[in-house]
Amino acid sequence: MNAPQAPKPVSRRGAPKSSRRLAREVALQGLYEWLLTGSDSGTILAHMAEQEGFERCDRAHLDALLCGCIEEAAALDAVLARQVDRPTQELSPVEHAILLIGAYELRHCLDVPYKVAINEAVELAKSFGGTDGHRYVNGVLDRTAAELRPHEVQAARPPARG
Repeated sequence: MNAPQAPKPVSRRGAPKSSRRLAREVALQGLYEWLLTGSDSGTILAHMAEQEGFERCDRAHLDALLCGCIEEAAALDAVLARQVDRPTQELSPVEHAILLIGAYELRHCLDVPYKVAINEAVELAKSFGGTDGHRYVNGVLDRTAAELRPHEVQAARPPARG
């Protein structure tokens, strides 16, 4: 007889969550901890590894997001500061962490199309953020994408009619 298996995390659409989406969720939780406590990434990863389902996440992407966002927080905040309506330290920690992940992916994860990076951040905000936080995240990251990936954004826009 086989041992029962823990249910796989499921997206809102009912499909199993991808390993990258799980990595983003764990990174969000880790960044939230970091924003509140200032713990180092090693301590945070040890806490995250204790969670059920941790082994199903894309570990390389998680490490890149969590460690990269912590190491580059000041630079990422500087990019975000040009797009937000208040200092990033005044944002809710959840939205701040989501914006850090989105900005990091836009800056460094060029294998992730900019629309995917924005959509994934919006989905995190819908799942973990405040009521309309996903709209705020979408607007900020849309403007951030235009700054960080101007050619990709321009190529995705429909041609002007004339």
